[in-house]
Amino acid sequence: MTHLALLTVRNEAAFLLEWLAHHRAVGFDDFLVFSNDCEDGTDVMLDRLADLGWLTHVRNKGPYDKGGIQFTALKQAAKMAQVKNAAWILPLDVDEFVNIHTGDGTLNALHEALPDATAITLTWRLFGNNGQVRFVDQPVTQTFTQAAPEVLNWPWRASMFKTLYRNDGTYRKPGVHRPRDINEDKLDQARWFDSHGRELDAQFKTRRIFSTYGHENFGLAQLNHYPLGAMESYVLKADRGRAVHSEDMLGLDYWVERNFSTDRDDSISRYSAATQSILAELRADPTLGALHTQAVEWRKSRFEALMEQEPFRALFGRLLMTPPSRPVPVKAAQFMVRYANMARNR
Repeated sequence: MTHLALLTVRNEAAFLLEWLAHHRAVGFDDFLVFSNDCEDGTDVMLDRLADLGWLTHVRNKGPYDKGGIQFTALKQAAKMAQVKNAAWILPLDVDEFVNIHTGDGTLNALHEALPDATAITLTWRLFGNNGQVRFVDQPVTQTFTQAAPEVLNWPWRASMFKTLYRNDGTYRKPGVHRPRDINEDKLDQARWFDSHGRELDAQFKTRRIFSTYGHENFGLAQLNHYPLGAMESYVLKADRGRAVHSEDMLGLDYWVERNFSTDRDDSISRYSAATQSILAELRADPTLGALHTQAVEWRKSRFEALMEQEPFRALFGRLLMTPPSRPVPVKAAQFMVRYANMARNR
């Protein structure tokens, strides 16, 4: 039973190997990855991974339709053999990590818990910045362990989901949050369940993109979502642009709405040993190891370059002045002075 993960990336080579290792440990056996306009070697890293048989890499060069870069990639994916032949499909972003709580933590265990499901909604659990200023080359899942509460009443965006769905012809195309292009003749056969084990009503089959908030959603599984990362990484994310709305520069509103760091959640550590074993094998490849190191250095140098530009320097300053959700030993004033001097000396 093939599980296919779909991914679109730009300038994210420093995070890519961890993401792949984790999802191989979860049980994905095939990856279809689209890259566009990379400056940090992400596309070259994907070429090497394709040579090693790890995944299929497609350069998503455009032109892009009105839906944006990610929608264009998913539209192209629908025509490819990897998608047509997959038993189960899940579109993801590189800051999203599947975290299954039932059985041995694999996709097969989730199917065993929900044997009648043809679609399973994996609800986001947002993991905040937790006062992390500097980008550090260490696993995302170990660096950011403070998250939103298990039960949230607002905002609804914090309860959005991605859909793991059976590729049985009910939906002809993958979508960002839910499969698209419905085959009406098969829709009655679809059975949607949430990641807490509840069967969902008909609206989820055709239009819903967020789980019902105000109650628990993570009993069987969750989707760990790390949309912010370190403050330095967020500045680079603003520079990269959004996958869906690439023309929108990220600002403080996006940050505040997603910066939940109230509760500790390290449940994803159940995968640490398996992930680290796979990751070690990947980094042992001389080409991948060198590309990863280059990507880390690129992120550091790109951040310094962005600090020469007022919009990004201003964004970083606002992030530093935003109160963290819990005290952290960060001397924010030193950063402010440094980049204020940089502005005066231009």
